[in-house]
Amino acid sequence: MQTKEQSTEARALLAANVQELRTKMGVSQEKLAEMAGFHRTYVSQVERRVANATVDNVQKLANTLGVPVQRLFEDVKSA
Repeated sequence: MQTKEQSTEARALLAANVQELRTKMGVSQEKLAEMAGFHRTYVSQVERRVANATVDNVQKLANTLGVPVQRLFEDVKSA
């Protein structure tokens, strides 16, 4: 069973990595959402840790960002 801290850590990693990769792509939150087939505010919610992304939505984000799913959960700042 996951603890609250583990859940929060995973959501924080997802948020930070989506924001970093999106910025590197040079697209807005709204544009990334459009490209992935989401509502225009969804990426903002993921990046602010408001939305609890489903596995399917994480896959869509990874595909749109051009990275494997596991990249969205890597702690690149510690590496």
